[in-house]
Amino acid sequence: MTRDVDYTWRLAELMASRGWHNSTDLTPHLRERGIDLSASQVYRLVTQRPERVSLKMVSALCDIFACGPEDLITTTAADARRTKTAAGPTNVTDLNKSIRPKRARVIADDN
Repeated sequence: MTRDVDYTWRLAELMASRGWHNSTDLTPHLRERGIDLSASQVYRLVTQRPERVSLKMVSALCDIFACGPEDLITTTAADARRTKTAAGPTNVTDLNKSIRPKRARVIADDN
């Protein structure tokens, strides 16, 4: 059985709990920990759900907010729903078997 795995990036919530409402509030704390990002990179990190984050970045964020990775990233997993497939079409005509095209007959023009 396959499982659908998803996650929620909660950095903005952690920042709000500290009273930080701008992404620029995070930049000096990251620099103290050796992570130098541009303002646009920090903004994307806060406002968007990242697909790839280094463990160094996760560790720095956990150190800044004195939390664990489970507070920064909330994961969910559920069994994937199976789609039911029909046993066979009952009201569909197979055109390859029932309707065959007729060969065209070319007739010369008598002008």
